[in-house]
Amino acid sequence: MTLNSTIEAVTDRIIARSSETRDAYLKRMRAAQSKGPARSHLACSGQAHAYAAAESDKARLVEDVSGNLGIVTAYNDMLSAHQPFATYPDIIKHAVREIGGTAQVAGGVPAMCDGVTQGEAGMELSLFSRDVIALAASVALSHNTYDAAVFLGVCDKIVPGLLIAAQAFGHLPAVFLPAGPMTSGLPNDEKSKVRQRFAAGEVDRAALMEAEMAAYHGPGTCTFYGTANTNQMLMEFMGLHLPGASFVTPNTPLRAALTAEGAKRALSLSALGESYTPVCDILSEKAFVNGIVGLNATGGSTNLLIHLIAMARAGGIILDWEDFSDLSEVTPLIARVYPNGLADVNHFHAAGGLGYMIGELLGAGLLHPDTKTVAGEGLEHYTTEPKLADGRLSWQPGARKSLDDRILRTVADPFQLTGGLARLSGNLGTAVMKVSAVAPEHQIVQAPARVFHDQNDVKAAFKAGELMGDLVVVMRFQGPKANGMPELHSLTPILSILQGRGQKVALVTDGRMSGASGKVPSAIHVSPEALDGGLIAKLKDGDILRVDATTGVLQCLTEGVGERPAAAPDLSSNHHGLGRELFAAFRRSVGTADKGASIFGE
Repeated sequence: MTLNSTIEAVTDRIIARSSETRDAYLKRMRAAQSKGPARSHLACSGQAHAYAAAESDKARLVEDVSGNLGIVTAYNDMLSAHQPFATYPDIIKHAVREIGGTAQVAGGVPAMCDGVTQGEAGMELSLFSRDVIALAASVALSHNTYDAAVFLGVCDKIVPGLLIAAQAFGHLPAVFLPAGPMTSGLPNDEKSKVRQRFAAGEVDRAALMEAEMAAYHGPGTCTFYGTANTNQMLMEFMGLHLPGASFVTPNTPLRAALTAEGAKRALSLSALGESYTPVCDILSEKAFVNGIVGLNATGGSTNLLIHLIAMARAGGIILDWEDFSDLSEVTPLIARVYPNGLADVNHFHAAGGLGYMIGELLGAGLLHPDTKTVAGEGLEHYTTEPKLADGRLSWQPGARKSLDDRILRTVADPFQLTGGLARLSGNLGTAVMKVSAVAPEHQIVQAPARVFHDQNDVKAAFKAGELMGDLVVVMRFQGPKANGMPELHSLTPILSILQGRGQKVALVTDGRMSGASGKVPSAIHVSPEALDGGLIAKLKDGDILRVDATTGVLQCLTEGVGERPAAAPDLSSNHHGLGRELFAAFRRSVGTADKGASIFGE
C-alpha cells in the first residue's frame, strides 16, 4: 500500500526540522558504540565492585564474552500496575542464563500514581517525576557495565521518563517489559456514574468507596484507556515491546514467557551478537510518526501530547502540536475504549487489539512499514500475536477482522473520520483538545468565563450553585512553572454534571487533564501559561471566550483584555509540603508545554 501523502509530508518536515539536532545526537551515539562492550574498560577494582554480589554469575562477568543485561525497574508494591515487577528480576536472570548471559538490577526509579494523588498536593510532583525518572535511570546505567537494558515500567510518567533515559543511552539495545492490565472489574462507565452521583450528593462516601474498590481490585494497570495504557500502545507502535505484549494480564504463564523472551531478545540485539539494534536506530522520526498515528487512531491520552515531544527531543527529533493535528486529520478513529466507549482494554485486546489495528493501518498506508523494531525489521511483526503452547512461545498471525465492531472498526468504516486530537490557537495562545469522546454538539462553546486559581474553589462554587448557565471554566496558574502542572481530573464529575443539565460548558487551562477525561471540551496545556506571560493571566469573570474544536479556535472575544495587568496570585502554598520545596529548581527551569514541559532544555 502506498504511504498516505500527509503521513509522508509530515514525516519529511519533521526530518528537515530536526536535521541538525538529530545528526548531532546520532554522532554521539555512534561514538559511544565504537567503544565496544563497556565493562572491559573498567579497572579490575571497578569490576570487582560490580561483580561482588553476582554469586554464580561472577565467572561469566569476568570472562567478558557474554552479554550483561541491565534491569531498570519501577517496582513498588503500592501501585497495582507495578507490583507484578517484584518477580521480574528472577525471571529475567534465569532466562538470560539459558543463553549464556547475565543480568543485574542496575537501579530503581520512582513511580507515582496520578490516581492516588488526584486533587491532592502530591499531584504537583507528578509531571516533574518524569524527568526525575529519566535522571534516576541514567544514574542506574551510568556504571557502564551493560551491553543491553530492559526497562520495567507501565504508568503515566514512568514510561516516558524511562524512554528519555533510554535515548540518553541510545547506543544500547533496549526492550520495554510491561506488566499488563488487571482483569476487568466494575465497568468504568458504572464507576463514573457513581462518581457523578457522589458529586451531586445523591450517594454517600461508602457507596463511592465500594464502587472504586470494585473497579480497582487487583494487580495490573487500570483498565480504562488513560495514559498508562496509551503508553503501552505506543511501545508497540514504536517497536520497543515484543509484539502483542502490552495487554496480557499479570501473573499468567504467557506474561512470564513474554518477560523471559523480552530479556533474551534484548541481549540478542547487543553489539556482541549479529543483530545489533540500538535504541537510537529504533526511535527514528518514522517511529514517532507511527506513535502519533496510533495515538490518534485509538483516541489515546492527551498527556502524550507533552510526553511524546519530550521523548522525541531526547533523541534530537523536534515535534510540535501542528504535527499531531495534521496527522489527526488523516487518521480515522477506529477504536472505542473507555472513556471513548464502554469497552475496557481487556475487551479491546480480545476484539483484536493492537495487532489488528496495526495491520489495518498498515494496509491503509497510514503507518511507516519500514521501521526497525526489537522484533526485527519492519512493523509487520506487530500484526502477529503471541501464543504459548506446551511451554513454547511463538507468534502467529493476529486478527485480520474485528471480533467486535462496537470496539474496533476498519479504516473504511471508522467511528469518526479523523483522529481524537485537535490543536487550538488564538489570542489566548496554543492549546490542544481531545475530541474523540466529545459529542459534535459540544465541540463549540462560546460563553462567559468563570476564572479560578484553585480547583477546590471550582468545587466550592459548584456546591454553592454558582455555576449556572453557559460558561467556560478557566483554571489558570496550573502550568509547570506555577505549580508543576497537576492534572485536574477531579473536576470532571462536576463539569459532566453541568453538561448533563443542558449547559454549554468548556474548560480552558494551562494545566493538564487526564486520559480518563474527555466528554467535556477541554482546551488544555495552554501555552504560554499564566505565569509565563500568557493572556490567560489577564482574564476576568464575564469575558466572552470561544472554544471551537471544529475550526481550531481559542479566542477571547472581549476587547481590551491585553491592556489589563496580569493577575498575580500568591502561589507560595504550592511550593512547600510533601516535598514540593525540593522541586523549586524544576519550576524555575522547566520549558513550555508545547515543547514537552521538560527541564532538559528546549
